[in-house]
Amino acid sequence: MSGSEAPVNPSVSEATLLETTSGTLLGGRIVYHQFTKGYRTGIEPVLLAAFVPAKKGDHVLEAGSGAGAGLLCLSQRIADISGIGLEADTQMAEIGVQNFLSNRRDKLRMICARVPAIPKELRHLAPGANGRFHHALANPPWHPYNSSRSPDSRRSLALSAPEEGWHSWIGALARWVLPGGTLNLALPTTAIDEACIALRHAGCGSIILAPLWPKAGRSSKIALLRATLGGRSGFRLTAGLVLHEEDGRFTPSAEAVLRHGMALAV
Repeated sequence: MSGSEAPVNPSVSEATLLETTSGTLLGGRIVYHQFTKGYRTGIEPVLLAAFVPAKKGDHVLEAGSGAGAGLLCLSQRIADISGIGLEADTQMAEIGVQNFLSNRRDKLRMICARVPAIPKELRHLAPGANGRFHHALANPPWHPYNSSRSPDSRRSLALSAPEEGWHSWIGALARWVLPGGTLNLALPTTAIDEACIALRHAGCGSIILAPLWPKAGRSSKIALLRATLGGRSGFRLTAGLVLHEEDGRFTPSAEAVLRHGMALAV
C-alpha cells in the first residue's frame, strides 16, 4: 500500500487517457508508470520485494499488485523469475501490464482479481507444473473495512481491507504456495499479532519479523513479515531496517535497497 515516502522519481506528466506519470524505480533501473492522482506507489512494495528470499527460476505470486512495482523490483534483483500479479482495479492492472512491457519483463503477468477470491484458472496460468508458487507476497489493505473511506474510489479500493480481515488474505495466499515456500507481507505493526495467528492457522511457521524504523530510536509503524509453509522453526525478530537519518536523508542501508536494488538482509 502507499506510504508517505515515494521511491518513484516523477517526470513530466503524460497527457494520456488514464492520466499517468512516467518515473523510475531503483535509481532509474526500472521505468514506472502510475496514475497521476489517487493511489500512488510508496516504498513498501520496493522494500517487500527486497525481503522475498527468491532464487533464479522461482515462481512468484503477488496479491494486490497495483501497477507492478513489487514484481518489477524483485525481477530486477533476481534473474529469470516468473511472476503473476493479482490486482482488483482493472485500469491499475492495465498500467501494470504496460510497466511489464516497458521493462521487457516477458515472464511477468497481471490478472484482474480481488483477494481472497483468487480465480481457479490461475492454476492453469501459473508457471509451475502443479500450479503453485515458490513465494507469495502482498502489501494488503491496512484500513479496516468499516473505517472512513477515501472519497477517491481507486484509493479506497487499494486501502480498505475486506470485511473478513487479513485472515482471508493470508489463508488464500497460503493455498497457492508450495510446501517450504514463503509468504511475505508488509503490514502495520498493529496488525502483526493478528497476522501471526492467521499464518499459524494457514499451516505456516518459521516466522521472521523485520521492523522498519523511521529513524533510530523511533517506534516502528510498518514491518515486514515472512513465514514458511510447513515451517517448524521458532519466531525470529530481526534488527530490521532504519530508513532515515536525523536530517531526513535515507540511511546507507535504506539507499542500498531503495536505490540500488540490494536484498534486505535478515
